[in-house]
Amino acid sequence: MESIIKLKITLQRQSEICMETLMTLGRTDLKVPPICIGTWAWGDSFFWSFGKDYSEADLKRAFDNAIAAGATFFDTAEIYGLGKSEQFIGQFMRQNPQSVQIATKYMPLPWRFNRDAVHDAVTASLDRLGVESIALYQVHMPFDFFMSKKTLMDALADEVKRGRIGAVGVSNYSAQQMREAQGYLAAKGVPLAVNQVRYSLINREIEVNGILDMAKELGVTILAYSPLAQGLLTGKYKPENADSVTGARKLDPKFSRQGLEKLMPVIELLAEIGKKYDRTPAQVALNWLMAQGNVIPIPGAKTASQAEQNAGAMGWAMEPEAVTKLDGVTRAYR
Repeated sequence: MESIIKLKITLQRQSEICMETLMTLGRTDLKVPPICIGTWAWGDSFFWSFGKDYSEADLKRAFDNAIAAGATFFDTAEIYGLGKSEQFIGQFMRQNPQSVQIATKYMPLPWRFNRDAVHDAVTASLDRLGVESIALYQVHMPFDFFMSKKTLMDALADEVKRGRIGAVGVSNYSAQQMREAQGYLAAKGVPLAVNQVRYSLINREIEVNGILDMAKELGVTILAYSPLAQGLLTGKYKPENADSVTGARKLDPKFSRQGLEKLMPVIELLAEIGKKYDRTPAQVALNWLMAQGNVIPIPGAKTASQAEQNAGAMGWAMEPEAVTKLDGVTRAYR
């Protein structure tokens, strides 16, 4: 009982801290916590193991614990679990009175070639979520062959005008594609709020390919997906257990024995810094992303403990010296 009371007090204090550190998405009026909970795995049994390794009850506890800790911003997509992720979030929202902000994504598929397709997709997401408006609506990836970027952005701007979405974002857009999208939206009086891209301590390509610089120039917030590099930055994977890696991770050279040996100085530094601040390596890695300015990490959470750990990356800040050390030890990953 005592441990439960301590946890509730910790989560309540964490929530209070997060309310004090809300961020504004791009040049919009939308304010969100400095971390977003990713829900790709919610209801997905193809890429993930929903129904086998975790259940709907686990997801509900993850949702509630994230909210209790102040992580009230959730990222989903219409294709996650073929709609189940949105449905679960809608169901959980109806069971929890706390206000949350939802970001979802539109997939520009081949048969979607006109403005009506965008309107219908928004309607379908609203229905699955059981809400009248979505805080942030993003284009899952660039796909201009069947629908021009202008047509797509004009349609999204119209949805903002209708009040069905609060802000427009993109995902996996290059620097030039961001500029083009921002230009079409600006002509309609709507800012481009975010670009959701892969970004972590060991996936730093956006720092050198122009995306991060363009985001700063345009005032666009970066939503960083895979911020823990599929778990590599948690410290869970070590060279001595490289042979036990399973699934798609076996195809990633970073999970090989050689890749993990190369990673160890990073993990050791994360652990060293974490010890100073009483944080885990994962929390330090997420906090480093926040320290880059106008960057919101999106770690996934399938369980209550994962949600709590993610939220523990908020409400504190490393000294500049620690940020610089992590930058130096991971420069090879740019």
